[in-house]
Amino acid sequence: MSVSPWNSTVLPPSTYWGQYQDITKSNAHLNVAERLWVAWYAWMQNDVLATGIMSFAIHELVYFGRSIPWVFIDSLGILRRYKIQNSKVPSLREQWDCAKFVLLSHFTVELPQIWLFHPMAQFFGLSTSIPFPSPWAMAYQIAIFFVMEDTWHYFMHRALHWGPLYKAIHKIHHQYSAPFGLAAEYASPIEVMILGFGTVSCPILWCALTGDLHILTMYIWIVLRLFQAIDAHSGYEFPYSLHHFLPFWAGADHHDLHHEKFIGNYASSFRWWDYLLNTEYTPDALKRRREEKAKATKAQ
Repeated sequence: MSVSPWNSTVLPPSTYWGQYQDITKSNAHLNVAERLWVAWYAWMQNDVLATGIMSFAIHELVYFGRSIPWVFIDSLGILRRYKIQNSKVPSLREQWDCAKFVLLSHFTVELPQIWLFHPMAQFFGLSTSIPFPSPWAMAYQIAIFFVMEDTWHYFMHRALHWGPLYKAIHKIHHQYSAPFGLAAEYASPIEVMILGFGTVSCPILWCALTGDLHILTMYIWIVLRLFQAIDAHSGYEFPYSLHHFLPFWAGADHHDLHHEKFIGNYASSFRWWDYLLNTEYTPDALKRRREEKAKATKAQ
């Protein structure tokens, strides 16, 4: 007869819940999340294994958990009026083929990198201990990571649109001119490593320079970055989309045009690099360029 670990008072410490109960008895000052965290590492008895499994599981659950709702939205057509390219709706077959390709990439390309993450993070001083950092510390660090990663992504993504690199590497990602959620990580292994490097290396660089970063902050950053990437590829523009409240936020309308036209709008999260370096591809930007060209012609 099985007994719920939450109700049981006697569990062998060899089980995860046994470890949790032992830690709870001797560390009443820790909150529930911190106890669950310590119990996980204590039960696994191998920090590399514990971090590797947790990192990969978080990535898969968030990626597919956030992408699959868009599959239903596309298939049922319930939000079609918000579809940016509403004449191009991916079929279930296309979405399934995309999911298989992405899953294969996750296991063959991303899993080895994730497994090496803990030793690298420890080398640079990333903390896995408790107590957890304050919400404020995590918030300002994640904001910095968004800015750093957006800069890396802009210049690397723009480079990948250079002829030879586009044909050899980036063309795979542009197979879908009307993107959808699952296609966020539909890319060649080389591209996954190049652009994924920015997601991981920016926090690691911060940690190396400041000596102040907890792996929980890293996890929250990666979850938010996944949400951003999937939503940017969703193909839907809503009245409550974030860029309506933060004008410098990129969003789906910004990236959808990039897939449709194959040029401009290279940044990941923000619009400022595209604006500053004149690679913004929007109706307003095109109008501004035409006006500037007309003024220059008139001045001559």
